Amino acid sequence: MKRILTILCLCFAPMLFSQTKAGKDISFFIPKGYVLFEQLSGDLNKDGLEDKVLIIKGTDKSKVIKDEYRGSLDRNRRGIIILFNKKDHYELAVKNYNCFSSENEDGGVYYAPELMVDIKKGNLYVHYAHGRYGYWAYTFRFKDSDFELIGYDESNGGAVISSTTSINFLTKKKQEKVNTDPDAESGEEVFKETWSNIMITKRIKLSAIKDFDQLELPYQP
Repeated sequence: MKRILTILCLCFAPMLFSQTKAGKDISFFIPKGYVLFEQLSGDLNKDGLEDKVLIIKGTDKSKVIKDEYRGSLDRNRRGIIILFNKKDHYELAVKNYNCFSSENEDGGVYYAPELMVDIKKGNLYVHYAHGRYGYWAYTFRFKDSDFELIGYDESNGGAVISSTTSINFLTKKKQEKVNTDPDAESGEEVFKETWSNIMITKRIKLSAIKDFDQLELPYQP
């Protein structure tokens, strides 16, 4: 009996593995309790094929609330699934089902930051736009079976930029620009630029990020 069970496990193991790792339709990879929120295409592993990035969203009805001023708000969190194109099927590269907050978060006196995900030059960008307060963005690159954080950029200010910061975790360099003209119009800022070396404290992988809103950058001056 044990021999028969062993044979059956060996026979069906490849099938079970493929069901969790590969599929022809992107809907195959969306877990129960989630729906597709957004998708985009681009080459993320430099093989010339269009890979898929799926932004998913939870469907827990208990997370739908009633707001006094905004009405019904779906506060279910969002996540990301990255699929590599293998010509005749997709293969799961990375998944993180709850790393992004809802698009309906409370921004207080201003609206909440707007999440945008993009693919450029083989890198994955997670960008938060915050209107007059500026933006911040994370750059990830595929490495060692995951997507690793390789860059961070932020800009303070809307039409007129007060300062910018750019961190390259590969070169271990940090660039800072500060506007020295408080009366400057948009596009006329005068920046003082400084560079510094940083020490990387750990590697951050996309699959391990619990909450982008609480993400601490892994470096020391």
